[in-house]
Amino acid sequence: MSAAQESLRVGIRIPPCTRADRVVDTVRRAEALGFDEAWFPDSQLLWRDVFTTLTAAALGTERIGLGTAVTNLVTRHPAVVASAARSVAELAPGRFTLGLGVGNSSVGPVGLRQSTTAAMREGLALLRGLLDGEERDFEGPAGTVRSRLRDPRPGVPLHLAASGPRNLRLAGEVADGAILLSGVSPHTLAGATARVREGAEAAGRTVASVPLTVSAYCAVTESAADTVAAARQIKPICVSIAQNGGAPFLALAGIHLDVPDVVEGVYPDLVHAEDWDAAVKVVSQWVSDEAALRFAEEFCLFGTAEQIAERLRALRATGVSGVFLQHVGSYDLPDELIEAVGASVLPAL
Repeated sequence: MSAAQESLRVGIRIPPCTRADRVVDTVRRAEALGFDEAWFPDSQLLWRDVFTTLTAAALGTERIGLGTAVTNLVTRHPAVVASAARSVAELAPGRFTLGLGVGNSSVGPVGLRQSTTAAMREGLALLRGLLDGEERDFEGPAGTVRSRLRDPRPGVPLHLAASGPRNLRLAGEVADGAILLSGVSPHTLAGATARVREGAEAAGRTVASVPLTVSAYCAVTESAADTVAAARQIKPICVSIAQNGGAPFLALAGIHLDVPDVVEGVYPDLVHAEDWDAAVKVVSQWVSDEAALRFAEEFCLFGTAEQIAERLRALRATGVSGVFLQHVGSYDLPDELIEAVGASVLPAL
């Protein structure tokens, strides 16, 4: 069966924004409606502990894939991550994926820096070695200590989330999969896939051997007017992308933004604002409704169920193997999105 003929894995991002048992109720509902995967972000000050939540989800579900999207190797030492990943993987055999990234909302609020590409390379190698049961050297004040993980868990997939060219190449070179933060725009997706391919080829691999999962904001609407209204809510995301080097990619889609380097009065950041309506109001001075709609239509999955299903089919034809959908917001569960997609989009696929 060709890649284009295989079914696209559709997942949902579920922030651990409340008690683990309540989060598990949402995961169970996603499983019942036919979602393939549930992905959980990790940010120690924003949400409950991701591995505690994953443990509850592993025990409370039977089929659905579970993963971190994503944890990091800055606030969590690689040996700590290896132990946590092993603990979840043995509760959900064949269902757990360890997604890793540079840190973002985990490192910023505690004054730490994101992982460099070199640090990610080293950390991934250490993680894989520990999970495979290998002895590894650890440097400390007293010198080098050689240790291993007791009861290792070989075979846990390590996926790297990336948006910049260096980390995209690294994902293709050394990771078991890539989580693409480019959205579903054909312009950015083609570029991201090409960088992963470069890394894979440099390591003697093919891009087909590196599963590609795309994250995308999603809103199922009934009419064009509903889509316009929903798109207004995505404005803080537009500004954040422009601030973090994404302005040229936005421009490819005809979205031209001139935004300040820092936006005051939004905590903790634009992507995870606690008062989302206030954040939308603040950034509306730089992002028009027309630009927001263009962003939603180009980079996100906003529209009717039929429109979203068609875009997902087209996405699979590009070689992408999975997508995980995000709702706008960080501190509530995506119950409405799960119901809407489960009722009308998944059956169409």
